[in-house]
Amino acid sequence: MAELWFYHLERSELERALPPLLEKCLQRGWRALVRAGSSERLDALDAALWTWRDESFLPHARQGAAGLDPARQPILLTEAPGNPNGAQALFLIDGAEPGSLDGYERACVVFDGRDEAALDKARSQWKQAKAAGVAASYWRESAAGKWEKQA
Repeated sequence: MAELWFYHLERSELERALPPLLEKCLQRGWRALVRAGSSERLDALDAALWTWRDESFLPHARQGAAGLDPARQPILLTEAPGNPNGAQALFLIDGAEPGSLDGYERACVVFDGRDEAALDKARSQWKQAKAAGVAASYWRESAAGKWEKQA
């Protein structure tokens, strides 16, 4: 069963915090699936990934794009359930539901701690994971912008 990691954003915006996490996945040889709660969020994230850093390239695509073979995408952005690119890492943003975690090495809930609804949703997901016996860990953004494991 996949590990479930919770990333609590306190200072950074998602479009700045997610690319380094995706980059680490690619460095491990993993594929990543980013599941969002809305098409608008995927639009913003898609643009941010293309322009994230001049010296870095994060190969990605939106599921449903014309002529796209999801199975060939190192990073796939979607709202849909499933794992069409065979990803080892699943990133859940904006309250997206995880569905089955079978087949993933790690699932990551990335949430904005400045948003009370997002915070409540993450707390609920944490409690559900712990009650189900899922190995979960909690990472909080430090003042220096680094991830620190809290639990």
